[in-house]
Amino acid sequence: MARDPYAAIARLRHAAARVRRTTAPFLWRAARVRNTPRALVRHYRARHPHPVPELVHPPHPYARALGMVAVVLLGAWLGLLIVGSVRTPVGPMDTKMTLRPSVSGGTKINISPLGSLRLESHRAPIRLDVDVDRLDPDRAQALVDHPERFSGLQDEVTADVVSGTRDLALRSCIAVVSGATVLGLAVFRTPRRALAAGGTALALLAASGLSAFATWNPKSVLEPKFDGLLASAPSLVGNARSIVSEFDVYQKELARLVTNVTRLYDAASTLPQYAADPTTIRLLHVSDIHLNPAAWQIIGSLVEQYDIDLIVDSGDTMDHGSPAENPFLDPVQELGAPYVWVRGNHDSAATQAYLEGLKNVHVLDDGEAADVAGLRIAGMGDPQYTPDRSVAAEGDPAEEIAGSTLASALWAQRSRGTPVDIAVAHNPVAARKTDGAVPLVLAGHVHHQEMEVMDRGTRLRIEGSTGGSGLRAVEVDEGDDPDPIEASVLYLDRETKHLQAWDEIRLGGLGLTKAEVSRHLPEENTPGATPSPTGPPTRSSRGP
Repeated sequence: MARDPYAAIARLRHAAARVRRTTAPFLWRAARVRNTPRALVRHYRARHPHPVPELVHPPHPYARALGMVAVVLLGAWLGLLIVGSVRTPVGPMDTKMTLRPSVSGGTKINISPLGSLRLESHRAPIRLDVDVDRLDPDRAQALVDHPERFSGLQDEVTADVVSGTRDLALRSCIAVVSGATVLGLAVFRTPRRALAAGGTALALLAASGLSAFATWNPKSVLEPKFDGLLASAPSLVGNARSIVSEFDVYQKELARLVTNVTRLYDAASTLPQYAADPTTIRLLHVSDIHLNPAAWQIIGSLVEQYDIDLIVDSGDTMDHGSPAENPFLDPVQELGAPYVWVRGNHDSAATQAYLEGLKNVHVLDDGEAADVAGLRIAGMGDPQYTPDRSVAAEGDPAEEIAGSTLASALWAQRSRGTPVDIAVAHNPVAARKTDGAVPLVLAGHVHHQEMEVMDRGTRLRIEGSTGGSGLRAVEVDEGDDPDPIEASVLYLDRETKHLQAWDEIRLGGLGLTKAEVSRHLPEENTPGATPSPTGPPTRSSRGP
């Protein structure tokens, strides 16, 4: 019997379906095992995508910080430069006050066209600049016509300064915030970072202000530094006596400054005459002229300007000490004040003999003393004569022996009841041997100015070169400034003979025109200091 083909096909399909049902779980598991590596790779790639190349790399954190600092500082400076100033009247003067970035701080008062006056009023990274724009003619004339109004000027000046400083602080805050924010927006192009720059600038200004407040020194007006023509006006803030007696009243000194500047302008910008204090002896200390003829004109001008009572030259007036140089000394007779001189290591015995024959000159040597202009002065010539390198120097031992000889002479004078007020030696090594034997000793030799109080109470004053180092000024290396011309005016009490104050005078060297005068006070004359003793200790208790 023949088979039905359709039934056979149906049976085959049924058998195949049964096989698939039986093997399906195994096939599913095999497929899952086969696909597991691919799944793991996809999972890893999802969690660790490949880096995508960028045209602009993100900046390093340090670079971002430096960029922010640069934007803050530059923006704050531009803000102060453009809008960070205020115009305010101070007494009869119209002024402009400005804050400027600075390393050392302080205050600078510009009095055009006469020069500037600098005060170490504070230590902070900001400096206060005060520009005197003009003198109001009506207010100035009212003061000139009614001098009694000067007595109330200090309160007016103080109020004006306080008001101007308050306005300046507010405007400066706005200036630094605006400048840093605008520059930050232009550089970073994001409001968030721009506002951060403005906030940082404000914080820096606030920190600077706190630093200035913490280091504020109102007594800085007592020790100003003058530049320009003002260097020729030592009476601008009063004479030595008034400074010592009134140094604790800042408002009075500030009013005195405004008063004198007002009178200065009223006199058509001519310099005022120095008001000599009858209770003060004014001593001009010069040294190391080294054959510079310009020194005589400078000394003569200082004698006239400061009404000098006597001049002390601590040696090295010559360069080689040859007889041919002696006529260089002739102007000493015409300087207008007594001239006290000691020999330096560039001055010969012939130089000393020539000076002894000139009128108005007091040559001191071997510890001998002389009474000049109300002071008793003793001196010792330098024991060495070394005009050039062909002569071998004996060195410090010779200077120490000379200093000891001078000290012995000083103690002998004291034992005889004629104590010496000032000792003079050329070399500081010799001068240091007089410690305890005299209140003040003057020296030179090293071509720069120094002032120190030694262990036994003697004050040592070392003068710079009043001749600007002489011919050595033309031997400086290219790019270096020549040595300055230096001298000092010492103010001594006419009764006690004690040093009250001193002015350091520095003029530009060869080819330069800069002039600067700095006033200084001894520590015992500053507020709260212990009064100075009546003299150095006696030999029995503190002798050498």
